[in-house]
Amino acid sequence: MSFQPPKGTDDLLPPRSHGWRRALKLWDEMTERYGYPLVATPIFEATELFERGVGGTTEVVTKQMYTFTDKGGRSLTLRPEGTAGVVRAYLGSGATGAWKGAYSGPFFRYERPQKGRYRQFWQVGVEYLAVESPVADAEVIELGYRYLQAVGAREMELRLNSIGDPACRPAYVERLRSYLAEHRAVLSEDGQRLIETNPLRVLDSKVDRPKLDDPPIVTEHLCDDCRKHYETVKTLLDAVGVPYLEDPYLVRGLDYYTKTAFEYIGLGLDAAQNALGGGGRYDGLAETIGGPRTPGVGFALGMDRIVIAAGWEEEAASLDAYLVSERGPEEALAVASELRAAGVKLDFDGEGRSVKAQFRTARRLGVPVVLVLKEDGSIDAQTEGDRASLSVSEVPVWLEGRR
Repeated sequence: MSFQPPKGTDDLLPPRSHGWRRALKLWDEMTERYGYPLVATPIFEATELFERGVGGTTEVVTKQMYTFTDKGGRSLTLRPEGTAGVVRAYLGSGATGAWKGAYSGPFFRYERPQKGRYRQFWQVGVEYLAVESPVADAEVIELGYRYLQAVGAREMELRLNSIGDPACRPAYVERLRSYLAEHRAVLSEDGQRLIETNPLRVLDSKVDRPKLDDPPIVTEHLCDDCRKHYETVKTLLDAVGVPYLEDPYLVRGLDYYTKTAFEYIGLGLDAAQNALGGGGRYDGLAETIGGPRTPGVGFALGMDRIVIAAGWEEEAASLDAYLVSERGPEEALAVASELRAAGVKLDFDGEGRSVKAQFRTARRLGVPVVLVLKEDGSIDAQTEGDRASLSVSEVPVWLEGRR
């Protein structure tokens, strides 16, 4: 009997994992540069956290959550998104004042599997809490944009909107509800249900949105505070050189968003899965899950789609060199240990295969340098257009000079 990964999941193995490691390393470097420390929260949380925080009428809660009862009779859910758990952790920590966090890990939604969309999927994200200023929005948006630039996401576009707040959005929602009621006949069964429960979600539907001509525009119904906030976000993005396209029908699929909403779109990807990620402001989320009012803004990006957009699905291993030994694997281990301690990334054959077979492995890995450990203990360093005879201690400096 053989076992396969459950439907909608996948094994991440080389060479595909090389691109993932590269993208995750860049994520750690970028978030550290912007001052976002690492945050790690449980993979499962109390179900009520997502029902209250994400929204009981959202598709995530009604159709996609993996929920189970544990042996203590508690209803728990594998996390479908990251923000609610991070805000819960912030509230529970007793922290006060401006707070930043960056996370990375697996999330779970029961969706129809396809390329770039799995039931277990990996996201990276940031949250910027307890700051209401549009400066926080602009910094968060810029961070996501610069990261996607750094990984080389091809044909990437930032789409931007404001969806108002509890002061001005209710009037817009009623206007939208009336419009949708007039067009009920063209909507799917889910779309018709959402007219009463959550009409904004119809605009987020890839099934129903294309059927609607000229629905009401939310930015035409913003209050003065929301309009000023939105205009300032755009001015700040212009100032830091982040281009954007205003999308008046952009809403996010989770209920906690207010004011700023944004998405990063991979224009080179299939339309059904071209969203690399997105986020927005969620000033009311903390109160919804039982805490004091805590403004916040953040985003999440899907690592599967980022690697596809970057063209890193078959990325080569990021080794500095491959060590070929004429003296056997025991001597190779000692030399490799010394070089690794000096910061050299390399691999070698641990089986004692022939020198010819070791060279074949080096070619397969695509390494830029082959280091041949000679019988006399010296190193013959070889590249396509150069070679040098070195001592083991000279190798790190020689490699550094070639970078």
